[in-house]
Amino acid sequence: MTEDRLYTLDDANAELADLRERLPRLRLARDGLIAASERIKEAIASDGGGVAEAGWFTHQQTLKGELEHLAERGILLRDPEIGLIDFPAERDGRLVYLCWRLGEDRVAWYHEASTGFGGRKPL
Repeated sequence: MTEDRLYTLDDANAELADLRERLPRLRLARDGLIAASERIKEAIASDGGGVAEAGWFTHQQTLKGELEHLAERGILLRDPEIGLIDFPAERDGRLVYLCWRLGEDRVAWYHEASTGFGGRKPL
């Protein structure tokens, strides 16, 4: 990833089709990893270990791949559960984040670097 990549509104909106496919996959991998980890934890508590949980590795690899893809693009995943994404951008000479969440039609919000989702303002 380019550390200082800044997105325009058009750049951010161009990423949405890909994100609409990736974010549900990422969420499923995250949920599967959590569930597999719980099964491992329960097995260790009851018999001291020896658990074969191949699903854990599959989910971990999927999650890792999706997160690396986002990082390489300079896209910030803020909340995997709701699919909340920030795109670094510049507005009036200062760093802001173009803010989008899975289910929204387009990027239509931004917030200051010092605030989060609660500080969203319409573009």
